[in-house]
Amino acid sequence: MGKRGIALAAVAGLAGLGIGGTAVAEPASAGPGVDRQVVQRAAEKMAGEGGAAGVQIRVVDGRDRFTARAGVAEWGTTKPVPADGRFRAGSITKTFVATVVLQLVGEGRVGLDQPVGRYLPGLLPDGDEITVRMVLQHTSGLYNYTASLPLDPAGFETIRYQRWTPQEILAIATSKPLDFPPGTAFNYSNTNYAVAALLVEKITGKPYENAVSQRILRPLGLRATSLPGHRLDIPGPHAHGYYSVAGEVVDVTRLNPSVAYGSGELISSTADLDRFIDALLDGRLLKPAQQAELHKALPFSRGYGLGLEQNVLPCGVTVYGHGGGIPGYSSFMGSTKDTKTRLQASFTQSPEEGNGQGWDEVLTEVFC
Repeated sequence: MGKRGIALAAVAGLAGLGIGGTAVAEPASAGPGVDRQVVQRAAEKMAGEGGAAGVQIRVVDGRDRFTARAGVAEWGTTKPVPADGRFRAGSITKTFVATVVLQLVGEGRVGLDQPVGRYLPGLLPDGDEITVRMVLQHTSGLYNYTASLPLDPAGFETIRYQRWTPQEILAIATSKPLDFPPGTAFNYSNTNYAVAALLVEKITGKPYENAVSQRILRPLGLRATSLPGHRLDIPGPHAHGYYSVAGEVVDVTRLNPSVAYGSGELISSTADLDRFIDALLDGRLLKPAQQAELHKALPFSRGYGLGLEQNVLPCGVTVYGHGGGIPGYSSFMGSTKDTKTRLQASFTQSPEEGNGQGWDEVLTEVFC
């Protein structure tokens, strides 16, 4: 759910208190690669003029690793951002869901190029033309249901605690015509991953969150990661997210994430996301054939494979991962393909405006 891409556009236009943070050393010491002080200064810039209330950045560079923090966990206080706090990870959910679908493909239970209608008859008016691959790659043409939701601060307050079912989400999407004939173009649509989550439920016979837990979270020991369904709170230590409504500061940390469902309801931590992207790119979650499919992007899919983005930085380095955004939170999960250099980040939204500065400096220092 939210804006895709490596630039984390959701961070731009936010603002923060500008309170300094700290770089937290982990077992290995900093080496000649990534300069943790550069990352720390950039984090402080993001929590200053950049626009985040709180920033948490985890960097792995070979054997060296550290976490940078800046800003505050709660607006109007000096409470620091937790070193490994939990947060709403938005569209990073998609990579988890795609991984489970590809595992089912590897088990022969789903055909990647079979129509969705074969498994979910009647769900989509064009279900016999839209394949599982198209859903995972955003080439289905399905209308993005969140485009019809009031996601601006004032509007979101009206639906913030609303309980959503997948059927209600799909009803919004299927009330609109396809954006284009299936398989002919790319359009990032959250509807695709509502369909993918329903596919997992149909094939496994259990809620999709159970499949994600049994196939990914438990095997990897991702204890800070969950799919909350209708639960309003973020469990464990976490920073709060905010926005401004009619000049008033609103804490939007508590919300009903069912509006995001399989496209963006995940709660996680930078440590868990690091472990996940490391395992995924190392081939520990998928069979070789599906691992190859994971990275396949079409000429018009803008570097988007199957639940995994590929973004080429100006320095020529390709970063694999996904961005995420949901009211109050923006996040990023990224790695080089060999997993030697990895970057996970969480940004909480401030009720004040900012200029989005700092993030490009982090990307450049870590990957370039």
